[in-house]
Amino acid sequence: MVVAGHGRHFLVETPDGRRLICHPRGKKSQAVVGDRVLWQASQDEGTIEKIEERRNLFYRQDEIRTKSFAANLDQVLILIAAEPEFSESQLSRALIAAEAERITPLIALNKSDLKEPFERTWSRLAPYRRMGYNVLPLALKPRALAGSSQPPAQAATSTLLDHLKGKTTLVLGPSGAGKSTLINLLVPGAAALTGEISQALSSGKHTTTSTTWYWVDEARTTALIDSPGFQEFGLHHIDAMHLAAFMPDLKPLVANCKFYNCTHLHEPGCGVIAAVKSTASPDGVSERRYKIYSDLFAELSQSKY
Repeated sequence: MVVAGHGRHFLVETPDGRRLICHPRGKKSQAVVGDRVLWQASQDEGTIEKIEERRNLFYRQDEIRTKSFAANLDQVLILIAAEPEFSESQLSRALIAAEAERITPLIALNKSDLKEPFERTWSRLAPYRRMGYNVLPLALKPRALAGSSQPPAQAATSTLLDHLKGKTTLVLGPSGAGKSTLINLLVPGAAALTGEISQALSSGKHTTTSTTWYWVDEARTTALIDSPGFQEFGLHHIDAMHLAAFMPDLKPLVANCKFYNCTHLHEPGCGVIAAVKSTASPDGVSERRYKIYSDLFAELSQSKY
């Protein structure tokens, strides 16, 4: 299994837990963290001969390039914070990318100890809870946990750990959300391990790996994959006409549309437009969410020409 990568260097873990550096055969390095691969020994390192078929691949794509995060995931944890204010557009894009690959998304809202900002942000997430997404409150404060009688990870994130147990989870999050804090709480020694991996893969240069696999438990049944931060999350691999199918608040309304090829932007008899509400409603679509849809539709339609 590929557990880290940098350029044409990959760290591969064998079933017995041994790790070695492998290089892809040929010029292209298409393996990503989470891939199962067949490898062959070559002197003190190895060569990746074949990438096994993937269950899924979580990635983003803009007009220029595709950026793969990881493969064979059980879920994606999107970590946001009450402060700084998160981008609802970026959250929606990550959720759509997960839906398109049939990967379960999990949203965690950090800094629940900041009362007013947290309540305001929790309210903003109401439409996502109504869609059926799990939204968990967190308060990741490593210093405050120093005197805890419980292990820090359990004291801070016991509910989250229940959702992570026995699964492979990719952790996404903007700068300042607490992603590093979470990884370091759940994986003691993660920072040191990352340094070792970076040094091995970059031939002694301290270059950080873009994505790294960590085992949370000694039995190696629960895994976290740390991902790099990003400013933009392109969805150019999604067909604009299929966009509504990956948005749970819009999807059931499509059946009410008069035309089978409805764009949900201007057509008469559109079930989606009829359900757009200015106020929060359990049976409607918020104006904010509809704007995200319409903006994304325009972006994805333009990218095809």
